[in-house]
Amino acid sequence: MGGHWGMRKRSGGFTLIELMIVVIVVGVLAGLGIPAYKDYVRKARRSDGKELLLRLQVEEEKFRTNNPTYTSTLGVGGLGITSNLSLEGYYTVAITAGATATAFTLSATPTTKGNQNSDTACSPLTLAVNNGVVTKGPSASCW
Repeated sequence: MGGHWGMRKRSGGFTLIELMIVVIVVGVLAGLGIPAYKDYVRKARRSDGKELLLRLQVEEEKFRTNNPTYTSTLGVGGLGITSNLSLEGYYTVAITAGATATAFTLSATPTTKGNQNSDTACSPLTLAVNNGVVTKGPSASCW
């Protein structure tokens, strides 16, 4: 008699325990990876706001070459910008401090598009020019 009682040949599938371990591992990795990915996306989208601020800085300098002061007006009679929205729509811009002959301050505030307004560490992005000195904020890590 060649059979042993209690000995069964194992089939080629996975056990329920093995599948549950895989599900738990995938859940932990997703729990760690998704917030990091979202943070990476928010940082990448900041380039939309930075590009807008730098473009408006150039427009302010162009305006100043033909006028005695910088302008506080984005639209007609000022920079001639028809929309205060960035190219990709993640930021809106404003001239936040009264422009003078030597200074102006721009700010780019995140919109709700793509949940960019949750980027509170770098909100709003600012660019200030005072006597030719450019200051970018709120911190250097945001730029």
